Amino acid sequence: MNLPRWCVLIPCLNEERAIEAVVRSVLALGAPVIVIDDGSDDRTPEIVGHLPVTLIRHDERRGKGEALRSGFREAMRQEYEAVLSMDGDGQHLAADIPRMLAAAERFPRHIVIGARLLDRAQQPRGRRRANAVADWGISWACAQPIADTQSGQRWYPPEALTLAGVPAEHFVLEAALLIAACRERGLGVVSVPIASRYQGGFRRSHFKPVRDVTRITAYTIGRVIHYGHIVASYRRSRERPPRVLDDL
Repeated sequence: MNLPRWCVLIPCLNEERAIEAVVRSVLALGAPVIVIDDGSDDRTPEIVGHLPVTLIRHDERRGKGEALRSGFREAMRQEYEAVLSMDGDGQHLAADIPRMLAAAERFPRHIVIGARLLDRAQQPRGRRRANAVADWGISWACAQPIADTQSGQRWYPPEALTLAGVPAEHFVLEAALLIAACRERGLGVVSVPIASRYQGGFRRSHFKPVRDVTRITAYTIGRVIHYGHIVASYRRSRERPPRVLDDL
């Protein structure tokens, strides 16, 4: 594939049940891996420490945003030009990575999202509503329609990698990266359908719908106002469906 030099970023917190299988599945693809442990107090860092990856450890919990930021910075330090992020709890599969890479090659200067559009009946109703609200607001702030703005499985091209310092924390950073990439770097966004995986042995999500959607909503409203052209941005976010690639 004709892609920039890339690696996989896996932020994690207390993932001793799943992290080894997740990392090994990515390594089986031949991809370099950076794991960012956000202050786990279980066996996660011990398990990862025995695997052929780069492990970044936070001494205390700083939130997913700071974990991603640490990963971006380490990737740039190692001279990677792009990253593919995925969660460490097993909800994202390495098997979806080749399709995301194919999309990245087909659509340069685009963020590629692994959008949880398949088997959506597995998604808890409250989480589904929260995601719908976030999609509506973040698409508005981005001035383009986006499917599954809350998915953590994403391809960030070189133009987005340099946005690591955008001022946002926790789960808000993922929204902030999308908005800044679209509005300040002129990037597009495409989505690759992946399965919604909520059944089985997953640990309880660190995402709290009320708290985190409130944070994301407040940030997004601020960005909509900041960039101006409020009505025009809304129209652009609604004038066509999100670009979802079903042919990969």
